[in-house]
Amino acid sequence: MLERVEREIPGARRSTDSPGRETDIAIDHSEFTRLAPATIDRVVALMRGAGLTATVSSIHVNGWLGDHDKPSGAAWIVRELWGRDLWAERDRWVFVGDSSNDEGMFGAFPQSVGVGNIARFWPHLRHRPRWVTRGERGAGFAEVAAAVLGHGLGR
Repeated sequence: MLERVEREIPGARRSTDSPGRETDIAIDHSEFTRLAPATIDRVVALMRGAGLTATVSSIHVNGWLGDHDKPSGAAWIVRELWGRDLWAERDRWVFVGDSSNDEGMFGAFPQSVGVGNIARFWPHLRHRPRWVTRGERGAGFAEVAAAVLGHGLGR
């Protein structure tokens, strides 16, 4: 599928971390390559047309086989690593995301935060974060960390 996307969509290139991926494929659209929104849509359509699940993150278009998603993956890893039921205690967790591929997590967690660059995806989100930071990317995450540690947002 990676080769097909690169062959059929001018400018599309696999992500630089592709060799380490085991469960999905990724096409770079904003990390080292800049793809127009219409081109990103074409990548998603091609992947979905081939039977993959496809989502758009802040830097990649990700595609994979199966109907698993971030919420089911999060529940699985919490159960596997800590023997805990994430859904039974989700009110104690905070999810932080930055793009449309985080929509499922925004909908699953009552304490959800979008870092500032979520704004570019806002019109496409059915499930939105409860809060949005002023800062984008790492600065937005730092705002969340400060709030969790008791320093308040924006300090």
